[in-house]
Amino acid sequence: MAKALIVVDMQFDFVTGSLGTTEAQQIVPTVKEILREANERGDRIYFTQDTHAENYLETQEGKYLPVPHCVAGTSGWNIIEELSGYITPENTYTKRTFGSLKLTHNDSFADMDEIILVGVCTDICVISNALILKAAFPEVPITIYENACAGTTPEAHEAALQTAKSCQVNVKTYKK
Repeated sequence: MAKALIVVDMQFDFVTGSLGTTEAQQIVPTVKEILREANERGDRIYFTQDTHAENYLETQEGKYLPVPHCVAGTSGWNIIEELSGYITPENTYTKRTFGSLKLTHNDSFADMDEIILVGVCTDICVISNALILKAAFPEVPITIYENACAGTTPEAHEAALQTAKSCQVNVKTYKK
């Protein structure tokens, strides 16, 4: 059974940095366990990495969210240390916005039995990537592990999960 695990934006700035939250910090052990299991099963593992330039505040996103974050090359841009053992240049997709269109160019996803998403922020980047993948690969089941994701707020997290369900994305609770 071929599966792909996509770890969305588990970067310092979203976990403990400029946009970090307690909820993001709390999911780290669960994300780490999911990664360990996926690796043991031989699942394909991918990471997305939010990537901005120094002029972030001048961009449309920067005008709506005027908090510099994930500027390429800064410590906040890096994926958190706890997950570093699974990261390679080949399995990491940098992205300039919420969803990664590069993911849709990965033809191997069409052959997957399931694509699983975990990470942050549920209401922005996780949902964006889930919907992009659903549109590109409509016959592949897409799953979000709700307890391995954190939103900008708990309410926004829940709202995003409801939207995912409406769009035929599975929402499950990860259990060992």
